[in-house]
Amino acid sequence: MNKLCSIQEAIASISDGAMIALGGNTLNRAPMEAVLEIVRQRKRHLRLVKTAGGLDVDLLSLGECLDSVDAGFISLETEYGLAQHYRKAVQAGSIKANEHACYTVISALRAAAYGIPFMPVRGLQVSDLRRVNDYFADVKDPFGGEMLAAVKALRPDVAVIHVQQADVKGNAMIEGPKYDDLLMSRAAKRVILTAETIVEDNRFSRSDAKADIPHFMVAHVVRARLGAFPGSCYGAYEPDEQTIRRYAELTDADGLRTMIGEGRKV
Repeated sequence: MNKLCSIQEAIASISDGAMIALGGNTLNRAPMEAVLEIVRQRKRHLRLVKTAGGLDVDLLSLGECLDSVDAGFISLETEYGLAQHYRKAVQAGSIKANEHACYTVISALRAAAYGIPFMPVRGLQVSDLRRVNDYFADVKDPFGGEMLAAVKALRPDVAVIHVQQADVKGNAMIEGPKYDDLLMSRAAKRVILTAETIVEDNRFSRSDAKADIPHFMVAHVVRARLGAFPGSCYGAYEPDEQTIRRYAELTDADGLRTMIGEGRKV
C-alpha cells in the first residue's frame, strides 16, 4: 500500500487534543517540517511527549499548540540557551509541565509498548518529581515487598518521526543515533514518517540493512528533504546557527506566523 502523501495531509490527520510523541533529541533529527505544519494548521490542546526536546517544543509553545508536555529535558542546548517560549508558557500556566527524568519518559513509553498500565522504576525515592507529577505513584513489589516508584504508561495517539530513508509503504531506516524513536513507534497508536529520501520499494528486502520501523506501524509517509532543518540530521546536515538565532529573537506568535507565511523555514 502506497502511504506517500503531502505534509498537509499527514498533519491534518492529527486531531486537536491528541497526545503526540516527537522523535529526535534536542536539536538533532527532530521532525521540524511536521512541527511547522502543526503550527500552520493551528492545532490546539496537544499533549506532547518528548524525552529531550528543544526547538520543536519551543516552537509549538510559541504557536500556542500545547496544553501539556511530558519530558525530561527541554533546551536549545548550551550554544543557544533556554527554550524561552516554553519556559514562559509554563510560568504563565498555559502549558502544564509534567516533569520527568528522561528515563521515566522512556519507562512510560515502554509500558505502553508492552501493553501494561505502568512501569516500576528506581531512583525516585527521594525525588521531588513524585510530588509535582501526577504520573508517578508508589507500587509494592509483590514478591519481595520493596516499595518502588511507578510511572504511568504514555501511549501517544501518534508519533511523528523524521528518518533518513523510507519507502512508500512505510518501511524506514534511521542512520546514526536512533534516540527513543523506535520505542515511540512501538508505543504509539500510529506513526507519521517524514523522510529525507524516498527509496525504491525493495530497498530493505534486498539489502543487509533492514528497516528500523516496519510498514505496518506507519500511517503516512512524507517526502521531506531538510525535514529536520534548522536542526541537524545525521549524515546530511548540521544545525543552522543563523536560522536558530533568528528564531530565538521572535517574541510572539504573530512573528512566527509571519515567518511561516513568507514560506521560510524557521
